Amino acid sequence: MNASQPVSEPRVQADHPAIDELFALLAYGEVAAFYRLTEEARMAPNLRGRINMASMAAAEMGHYEVLRDALAARGVDVVAAMTRYAPALENYHRLTTPSTWLEALVKTYVGDAMAADFYLEIADVLPDEVAGVVRAVLSETGHSQFVVSEVREAVAASGRQRSRLALWSRRLLGEAITQAQYVLADHDELVELVLSGPGGLGQVADFFSRLQQTHDDRMRQLGLA
Repeated sequence: MNASQPVSEPRVQADHPAIDELFALLAYGEVAAFYRLTEEARMAPNLRGRINMASMAAAEMGHYEVLRDALAARGVDVVAAMTRYAPALENYHRLTTPSTWLEALVKTYVGDAMAADFYLEIADVLPDEVAGVVRAVLSETGHSQFVVSEVREAVAASGRQRSRLALWSRRLLGEAITQAQYVLADHDELVELVLSGPGGLGQVADFFSRLQQTHDDRMRQLGLA
């Protein structure tokens, strides 16, 4: 980098109270994902599927512990902080409870990726040490390829299954957007983080447009587009 080039400053400072809210929201998301994956592992038709789901669940708890420690370092009790986000996240999972193993796989792949899109958009306005925590807990756990392989194989063998899962994937998108809007409407601090990005209020609308595009890309990866 040119010595005369100014170093860009983060648009949100490390002591901003919204960061506590972001970590708390992520923490509850990780706990909810752990229980969801544990339950859905029972739907697996074989031991390999159960092991893969269990491995992903273990990774979610590892991510929760990172967030718990980050909040503790900021003097925040994780349980008290994250409970405020229970209604929206539990409502999403209640409305998108899979009825089959393949639906569980699609939800795992598509639903969690959409959540990551939301949080990583916010990460761009954060100071490096805070953004590093966010990116670490949203990192690829290395298990998604088994989801892609199983779903693609199933939909290649059955046009009916393909149509059903494509509808299910669109439902996941709709519910994810609805619950994200509820979270933003109820938590001004998170809205402030989003608005800190380039584009201000337009950033919110642009984000939901990008969410649709990345969702379409993932549907193609699963053979559902």
